[in-house]
Amino acid sequence: MVDILRKHGKTVRFAIHPVAGRMPGQLNVLLAEAGVSYDIVHEMEEINHEFANTDLVLVIGANDTVNSAAEEDPNSIIAGMPVLRVWLSKQVNILFFFLIISNDYL
Repeated sequence: MVDILRKHGKTVRFAIHPVAGRMPGQLNVLLAEAGVSYDIVHEMEEINHEFANTDLVLVIGANDTVNSAAEEDPNSIIAGMPVLRVWLSKQVNILFFFLIISNDYL
């Protein structure tokens, strides 16, 4: 997908939340193993100011790391948690996967 988007002149970047993954740096390693160039991988504090100028954000994984309630709702259980400010972009698509192990869904 990255190659196709870049061939069409699009800027592609990856943003990583500081607590993403099971251990610090895990997502950096996974992206490197997938062949993602490190120059397009950014930490949250490096990229948060870019979202206002972003056309599309694809969120893959835990959606709590992009929940505006952390900043906008002082009564939220995640109030004060650092978040990727993806809601400032023009469009956000969230791809959230979870595994349900149950015979009811087979």
